[in-house]
Amino acid sequence: MSAPTRRFENAVARYFEAWNAGPHARAKAVAAAWTNDGGYTDPLADVRGHEQIAAVITAAHEQFPGFVFRLTGVVDGHHDTARFSWELVSEADGSAPVAGSDVVTLDDEGRIRDVYGFLDRVPAGA
Repeated sequence: MSAPTRRFENAVARYFEAWNAGPHARAKAVAAAWTNDGGYTDPLADVRGHEQIAAVITAAHEQFPGFVFRLTGVVDGHHDTARFSWELVSEADGSAPVAGSDVVTLDDEGRIRDVYGFLDRVPAGA
């Protein structure tokens, strides 16, 4: 595995750690994954900074309690940009009602500057 590939995979691993962190560990996980002024944008949110990113993650867990985010497929990247797909999976029955694809840009240290998220599958009424 090349160094650039590891850089992207490590950044995405930290991203999922933040999304799957419990309430007490969430702020620390967000700070480890994003730059101080990092952003997160998807069809439902457009926020900047650790506090606002953590709030978006908290809202997702409140809407889907007992679910975890997991990577589907491989992380693909070049220069300072990577893309990957994910699912939101029920720990109880393995169903995955929500899926998406994200594009992230990284700083020189491999922390996320920006996330651009796309929702590929969303349940009716969500």
